[in-house]
Amino acid sequence: MSDIGLPQVSLFVDGSCLGNPGVGGWAAILEYNGRSRELVGSESLTTNNQMELTAVREGLKVLKRACQVRVVTDSQYVANVLSGCQTKANRELVQAVRQLASQHQLLVQVVRGHSGHAPAGSAQAMNERCDRLAYQEARRRKVSHQ
Repeated sequence: MSDIGLPQVSLFVDGSCLGNPGVGGWAAILEYNGRSRELVGSESLTTNNQMELTAVREGLKVLKRACQVRVVTDSQYVANVLSGCQTKANRELVQAVRQLASQHQLLVQVVRGHSGHAPAGSAQAMNERCDRLAYQEARRRKVSHQ
């Protein structure tokens, strides 16, 4: 990722599902030029993979121009989707994510998820923050619909 002139953005993503399928939440954190922005959301009936992809889609939708985007995920499924691997499920969502991704220069970094011992500020620590946010959104949706 060294195309001079393109803004360099880090996009940390994670999804959570209470049951699979079940109530789900997603989170994305964008970092650019020393600033960060958190995005979160939830769905009533979804899967973990759908929430993972939704986090990527929503993070990429925020970008207003072409960027170098480092997508950090603990999901091999997301990495496979972004690298063009065939997928049978979630076709519309996969297509939307790939369409948005095609507008940027992407590098996908897969980190080990949910270890609880990540150094502060590391990619893994940011992934764990996304995991907590996604889980909180799923819990919030579940409680509000009981």
